[in-house]
Amino acid sequence: MIQQYINSGILEAYVTGSASEQEVKELLYMKANHPEVNIALQELEKDMELIAQQMAITPPERTWDRISDTIDELILRQTSDTEKFTGRDNGNGQNSTKPATGPQYIEVEAESNHMKVHKIWKWVFAAVFVLGKIFLAFAIYFYLENRQAQQQLKEIKTELQRLKR
Repeated sequence: MIQQYINSGILEAYVTGSASEQEVKELLYMKANHPEVNIALQELEKDMELIAQQMAITPPERTWDRISDTIDELILRQTSDTEKFTGRDNGNGQNSTKPATGPQYIEVEAESNHMKVHKIWKWVFAAVFVLGKIFLAFAIYFYLENRQAQQQLKEIKTELQRLKR
């Protein structure tokens, strides 16, 4: 019974985070009352961690330095923003002093997965498409003309053979 529960896939669903609330409650109950379930869960978590470590990709060399520099810059910007006040006209010609507030953003560098095509290539592709359709029309026309000529040639040959007799 316990082995069937362990083999049912609920442990895997729990570890990957795809288990429902009811399954999580049931698993926690089984884990507390049955040491076999607890041991199997610990082994599965270790195995998943090993797999994740083996499949891990090492980030570029200066990644941590960039993150650290960005955090330091944000901290400096935050402290300087709280010290600065912006002068704003309150409508009667006097400047009121209010702290500069606004959302803080971290700039993220990302590479796009989309291929950028120069505008001229769009016209080239359109021209190639149109020329392809024109050539297709000519090919069909000449195919039908050739077929008709062959049929006429066959009729003439049969008529010549009939006249020779």
